[in-house]
Amino acid sequence: MEENLSDDGQVPGKALYTLYRNWSNGGAGLLLTGNVMISSDAMTGPGGVVLEDAQNLDYFRKWAAAGTCNGNHLWMQINHPGRQVYEAMGEQALAPSAIALNIPGFSKLFAQPKAMTEEQIQDLIQRFATTAALAEQAGFTGVQIHAAHGYLLSQFLSPLVNQRDDQWGGSLENRSRIIFEVINSVRAKVSRDFCVSVKLNSADFQKGGFAAEDAKWLVEQLNDYDLDLVELSGGSYESPAMSGNASEPSSGDSTTRREAYFVDFARDISAVATMPIMVTGGITKRAVAELALDVSDDNRELGIAIDMVGIARAMAYQPDLANQWKRGQNLEIQLPMANWKNKTLGALATMAITKAQLSRMAAGKAPKPKMWPWLALIVGQLKTKLRTKRYRAWRQSNRT
Repeated sequence: MEENLSDDGQVPGKALYTLYRNWSNGGAGLLLTGNVMISSDAMTGPGGVVLEDAQNLDYFRKWAAAGTCNGNHLWMQINHPGRQVYEAMGEQALAPSAIALNIPGFSKLFAQPKAMTEEQIQDLIQRFATTAALAEQAGFTGVQIHAAHGYLLSQFLSPLVNQRDDQWGGSLENRSRIIFEVINSVRAKVSRDFCVSVKLNSADFQKGGFAAEDAKWLVEQLNDYDLDLVELSGGSYESPAMSGNASEPSSGDSTTRREAYFVDFARDISAVATMPIMVTGGITKRAVAELALDVSDDNRELGIAIDMVGIARAMAYQPDLANQWKRGQNLEIQLPMANWKNKTLGALATMAITKAQLSRMAAGKAPKPKMWPWLALIVGQLKTKLRTKRYRAWRQSNRT
């Protein structure tokens, strides 16, 4: 999850330190940060964090110390939004090809992208490596390269967005090339015991987009790379499957299976993977987590056991969920969901409620799940406007 809790200058501060200290004390073995951007002119939101040089490294050292206070791992999720940049941010969006987002009723909120040049692609690869090296210097124990959810690396994988005719487009191998180059570049800049992982879509859930069989092929290729983990999720801004809103489950599915909505994809992909596989998406019950981690004899023989489960929204409402499940307590978390007819608006409202919980915990308060979705959405939009004004002022001051 992206917290949108940066201090002035797009750096971590007391809010993020408090939030991650709570989660570290909550018993998780591995914490993954929300998006940390590799370039200050390419932000997914105005309250985001950016790490592109060593100038503000002390702020990140404090974040790493807070997030590992209980001896757990803390990996920085590093990312570039590509075309998923809001027009109000005032920056030029980049993408593999000049194809804008298509979200009925919301498309105009996003900047019109330009197709990246070869020079910009090479710069992007090095920026991922630079941010990873800085994360290690700051005390994080690993990084996760975000190549899912419709962000830039995911855009390169999608034949709907990537319509290039050079070495970076066309065949699936060419569209995947940037993933391989980023991994190699990152590995060249960090030490061997520093963890490197990749987050991929199991599918984009768009007709003609990056499909499950593409993900399976890509993970097979990644077996040859030095990765500690591959996380599988799904969707994008155009099809927000990561919020559980991409498609309705079939009536024949059990409740338990519907909630872990990427597990079936992950099992299929795990069958060809030699690195550990983590699945994320919709897990709010210990029984669902146990299903995902099913290591029965049948599954073990097929090689389809999932190694880890990623839990995000549930830990926004119960930060010590891991400890509680270990004790056999609070085995089912009920999350508020805006099940509106407009799935995009519903996903935004659901996210707004969740982000309100992060803000409360960051301020030292307990989560408050019972919120009106419309109110959470409106308050969230007002905060975004204020943060956008602050971000644009900061960018202008850096230019002058």
